Amino acid sequence: MTDLALRNRRSAALAALMALAMVGLGFAAVPLYRLFCQVTGFGGTTMRATEADLPTRASSVQVAVRFDANTASGLPWRFGPERPVQRVAVGARDMAFYYAQNLTDRSVTGRAVFNVSPDQAGKYFNKIECFCFTEQTLKPGERVRMPVTFFVDPAILDDPDTKDIQQITLSYTFYPVDSAGQGS
Repeated sequence: MTDLALRNRRSAALAALMALAMVGLGFAAVPLYRLFCQVTGFGGTTMRATEADLPTRASSVQVAVRFDANTASGLPWRFGPERPVQRVAVGARDMAFYYAQNLTDRSVTGRAVFNVSPDQAGKYFNKIECFCFTEQTLKPGERVRMPVTFFVDPAILDDPDTKDIQQITLSYTFYPVDSAGQGS
């Protein structure tokens, strides 16, 4: 085999390998982006925490947390916060409730997606427990209360980009989940 043919084969193999890598990266992009947002709080993604992560002391500084609720078209639910705004101490564990009601005569499953605004506050807004961590199935006409247990990390007060934030908005949108096999 000539030197030119060997170089051409090597170049072709490298090009094929690069194409395969790009296809693989394309498939991995969404989960990698989701992981990046969860780790950094980018785009208003909240942090997931446990009771052990709760600060030992709350600050005397308070912020207003506004609760927003939306349903996507195709989800026949009434959904909203029980209280639209709560004042919370930074670093203190707090709880808010949302309600959801199925407006149909069949069981319907939904899943909530969420974000926090301003975006910079996402990495400091920690959820310990949330209805958004799992799918919710409501029976015909059923109305439920759904808790969100959270805290705002005191580090928000030390970050120059977030130290002056007076209000944080926690927003949820419920989307229908494919109801195949739910006996509609």
